[in-house]
Amino acid sequence: MSAEELVAVVTINKDAVGGDIPIFFAGTEEEQARIATTLAKVLKGMVHDIGNGAYLIVKH
Repeated sequence: MSAEELVAVVTINKDAVGGDIPIFFAGTEEEQARIATTLAKVLKGMVHDIGNGAYLIVKH
C-alpha cells in the first residue's frame, strides 16, 4: 500500500465518476455527507470534497 490511497467515492452525480474503486451513490447532498462520514470512520480514512458532486475517501 502506498502512503496515500483512494479507497472510495461518494457521489450524487453518476456522470461525474467512474473507475474500478468502490463508488457509492446518494440521493441527496445530506445523504452523501452522511455516507462519506460513515465510510471514512469505518475505513479509517479522510473525506475530501473535490467540488464536482463527489467526495473522496482517502487513507493518508
